[in-house]
Amino acid sequence: MKMNRTLPALVIAALPLAFSISASAQSSPATRTIEVDGNGEARTSPDNAQLSVAIETTGKTAEEAASRNASLAEKVTAALKAKLGDKGKISTGNYSLNPQYDNRPGHENQTIIGYTTQNSIIVETGAIDLVGALIDSAISAGANRFDYLNFTVKNDVKARAEAVAVATRDARAQADALASALGVKLGKVVRASTLAQPRPIVMQRAEMPMIASARAATPVEPGEITVSATVSLTFEIE
Repeated sequence: MKMNRTLPALVIAALPLAFSISASAQSSPATRTIEVDGNGEARTSPDNAQLSVAIETTGKTAEEAASRNASLAEKVTAALKAKLGDKGKISTGNYSLNPQYDNRPGHENQTIIGYTTQNSIIVETGAIDLVGALIDSAISAGANRFDYLNFTVKNDVKARAEAVAVATRDARAQADALASALGVKLGKVVRASTLAQPRPIVMQRAEMPMIASARAATPVEPGEITVSATVSLTFEIE
């Protein structure tokens, strides 16, 4: 009987301690902060190029169209490898074989009149000065379509650091202006982060038809690429 009277007393005695801890946690003041985002850019020269050339052939049968395409693709690949050497890599992009239909008025039964084969070859190289010569070699060997040319930056460490520095100064200037407008004083930085940009950074993507004919050498001027950065800063308010 003694134990039954003592147990409720122990439970009741513990309750004031629990409420006291909860009240202490709720009474702590929240830290006042200012959060800002800054943006910055830096310019740098591209160090990588990717181009895609294609061979498009036709034939009365699928076998004829594919055979013609394979022969030309072999010549184009060989010419590109000879010009590129060990300064990059060559790979197959897209390959397709499609029927051609007679779409003239009155031919609604979709009669097949031939086949078209398309085979694209992708070249990636860090030798920017070779791009024009690679395009010319592909044309001379039989490529009859130019799909695109991309210039990118692979080694962007220096440019990215410059962009982050510019973004940080921009964020600080915004924080100073905001604090002045609010009539408060900035304290220490309690949080800082930077938003990574997707890679690679594409500077240019050109798409155009290619006509294999006698002409001047292809000029290629890559220009510069803009690297962007965003910095977020959180300051205490004193």
